[in-house]
Order: sequence, then structure tokens, then C-alpha cells
Amino acid sequence: YMQEYLGCLKQEKDMHHKCRDLSRNYLECRMERQLMAKENLDDMGFSKDAKVEGEVQVYDKSKEKDGFIAGKHIDKPTKWWFQNFFR
Repeated sequence: YMQEYLGCLKQEKDMHHKCRDLSRNYLECRMERQLMAKENLDDMGFSKDAKVEGEVQVYDKSKEKDGFIAGKHIDKPTKWWFQNFFR
């Protein structure tokens, strides 16, 4: 199941919602072989309510392409010594 799931991710350009069924099968296989703890897959986002329908909007990283760095705009004093140490 792992190879099928990874192949699907590669084919779908890491759009994991398109490989949902393979992901579920892969996790069930791991649980059956005791490679991970048994969990309710509905609680892990595999319920019918959590299924992604229609087209998904993909973030184009336009801010990052323009040089945006998260948190860099914050210029206030910090209370931890190590936060100022690396500036």
C-alpha cells in the first residue's frame, strides 16, 4: 500500500486529498501489522464529513516569491535572552 500511496502522491503532485482511499488503506495496513497504534480513522480525518469535495484552492506562494518572511515584520522587545542573541 505504501508504494501505491506514494505513487499516487507523485502523480497528483502531492495533492493528498486525491489519494485519500490509498492513504486510508495504507494506515489500516500499518495498524493490522502493529506498526502503529490502532486508532479510529474517522478521528484522523477519514470520516465522510471530512472528505474534500470539488476543486481545492492551491496556495501559490506569491508572498514568498516577493520576499516575504513570516514574523520578520514584528519589531518589539522580547523577554527571552536567546531571541535577541541571534539577531
